[in-house]
Amino acid sequence: MRYIVFLIIAFSNLLYSCQSIDFVYSEQDTLENPLYNKTAFRYSGTDNFSIYKYSDKYFGNSSEPNYLLKVEIEEEKTKRSVQKNQAVSKLDYELKFNYLLIKVENECLLHARKIFSRFSYIPKAEGYNFGSDESLNKMYELAIEDNIKQFINFISSKDLSNCQNED
Repeated sequence: MRYIVFLIIAFSNLLYSCQSIDFVYSEQDTLENPLYNKTAFRYSGTDNFSIYKYSDKYFGNSSEPNYLLKVEIEEEKTKRSVQKNQAVSKLDYELKFNYLLIKVENECLLHARKIFSRFSYIPKAEGYNFGSDESLNKMYELAIEDNIKQFINFISSKDLSNCQNED
């Protein structure tokens, strides 16, 4: 009986002492996105399925968009380490995203921005390897998502009413 009373007192003290704890991740993403559900997007250059997945997530869908986001993606691979048998043991990837945000109403350029993403990849086997391929796809996804977040962070601090190409 004494143990039960002790457990009840200890548990109530624990609850009382933890009542003012604020959790760091309790809030939603604080990234404010002025383009969400207002933007149509077009991609050119290097094609990767992840870009469409994250575009829907961060830009939403709009039947009558206010903005058009044109993104040209360039990819550059650099062999960093080559073995004696000429097999590549490390590759560096650089993805260049050229963003053009255009106001649909008067077809004026609001903002242009070039953002780079980089990652390294170490192939684990010659030929087809499911694990290595999935690892490479995940690195692409992380680079693309981070790049889109950087653009949204950039654009959220800008004025979307003034055109750059007005005289």
